[in-house]
Amino acid sequence: MSGWFWLSAVLLPIGSPKSVRAQVPTLEHFYPVGALIGSTQMVQMIGSPGVWPPQVWVDSPGLTFRPQTNSGFFSVELSPSASPGPHLVRIHNAEGASATRFFIAATEAQTAEIEPNDEFRKPQIIPALPALVNGRLDKSGDVDSFAFELKDGQTLVASLEAYVLASPVDAVLRVLDPGNSQVALNHDDGVTFDPRVTWTAKTAGRYVVQVFGFAYPAGSDIRFSGGNSSVYRLHLSGGPVVSHTLPLGIVLGQAEPHTLVGWNLPISPMLSTLGAPIGVADGRGMSLYRVAGVPSPFRALLGIGTELLESESKTGTNAPLSLPVPGAITARIDRPGDEDRFRFRAEKGDRFWIEVKSASLGFALDAWLKVENAAGNELVRNDDSNGADPALEWVAPDTGEFLAVVGNLLHQGSESALYRLSIEKPLPKASASVAATSFVVKGGETNAVKVSIKRQYGHVAKLKVSLEAPPDGLIAPAVDVEGKQSEATLSWSTKPDVKPFSGPVRIRLADAEGRFLSQAIFSMVTAGTDNGVPNGFGRLLIESTSQLWLNLTATNPPSGGVKK
Repeated sequence: MSGWFWLSAVLLPIGSPKSVRAQVPTLEHFYPVGALIGSTQMVQMIGSPGVWPPQVWVDSPGLTFRPQTNSGFFSVELSPSASPGPHLVRIHNAEGASATRFFIAATEAQTAEIEPNDEFRKPQIIPALPALVNGRLDKSGDVDSFAFELKDGQTLVASLEAYVLASPVDAVLRVLDPGNSQVALNHDDGVTFDPRVTWTAKTAGRYVVQVFGFAYPAGSDIRFSGGNSSVYRLHLSGGPVVSHTLPLGIVLGQAEPHTLVGWNLPISPMLSTLGAPIGVADGRGMSLYRVAGVPSPFRALLGIGTELLESESKTGTNAPLSLPVPGAITARIDRPGDEDRFRFRAEKGDRFWIEVKSASLGFALDAWLKVENAAGNELVRNDDSNGADPALEWVAPDTGEFLAVVGNLLHQGSESALYRLSIEKPLPKASASVAATSFVVKGGETNAVKVSIKRQYGHVAKLKVSLEAPPDGLIAPAVDVEGKQSEATLSWSTKPDVKPFSGPVRIRLADAEGRFLSQAIFSMVTAGTDNGVPNGFGRLLIESTSQLWLNLTATNPPSGGVKK
């Protein structure tokens, strides 16, 4: 279990009878939901610990949660070596574990929201920008107001994280000028239900940003919402902020300069050579980067081949550009009816994965994607099989040159209709997933754990699924998976007097000879709807985990709880 970290704590409070058994803990959120690396922060857990204090598990070293005498509060120590970005945290006891929730190791100084700050005439003063505010809409009808100074011509960039934290609030940002008139308002940033506002001050003075929101998932009534779990992180900047790079993809290990695009940059756009990422930001191929002169880190796509940038002129010739395989090109649909064509070569039977990223990155393009042969005949087409963007898995029917073609379903074009087209010849691939994040096996009983197998790019080989390093007393035989099977069932059983266990486990996917391929994941994102109203979180700071949880409970467990 190297690389896993958890804090052991006493399971029964002082004075409680030994016969008292804890309830399975629940965890909705932490407040505040982040802290500066190298600092210590007092944090409240939102939920039910079962019996105080519970134990705490974190997905990597560097974050230590120490329970306080005041029930529900932890002192969180973030070591200087803690990995920047979001982390998964569970609380657990002998009876089970909570769902995973986020805690963010930040590289920027943090500001705590201070109530009362409902009135825009009596806002909380932010003495200097940039600022990162950890806040919460505490109750129904709550509005949080923050004031700061802007210079004439200075651009404010205000963004908020709530939806991506799985916070139950659909937040809104609005900006008031020195005369208390609304000058900007945003409800969604174009990618999630979280808002972002950019506003250039026309006069110097004190400006106010207000945060409020509606219940998420939406209910039948329309009113400002709030509660203990309605946590958020508000980013305020009047200085350099990077929105994206050109090209949109960054190849790890290559020192090619990239153009940085955003607001208040020293040179707009700004050229920088990007090094290694400082941390993985999410599960969508995005990593976290930092450059000198820009206080806040930004996210960019990791590429696997050559990253090209399309010429902006598009004049003089209609000859398609050549696209390397593997590789990607950043381009835009810049005028109505525009179609971009990119040439690539294939041998008969070659399998390709061709993908467009645009709307999922926040750009104003509803893209379609197709493949044509050299004569211009359409062979295959897609517009949204990969979420908001199109993608194709395609096998070349002949040897020769083909065209990857990108256009806009809305037949429009603009400077903001930017996209990244990537192409590769992927190897056959298999992955595994489970529908639950935690499992319980009671002494003398058997638990059937279903593992879904996803095969891609022509994968038909036999597989083997097993539990990595099963704890003592658990009988967990590996299961062989035939080439066409898409599901495996693991059978886990124990003797009645099994030694109690509570801890993280992983399910291993291997080839038929036992060579490791990957670990089964639990997906934390959902896309459910109820009468057309979204009720799931389709995008989160971390969207899956392979670190599952297992509880072994004896039929007649000894008093005093689980011992590590």
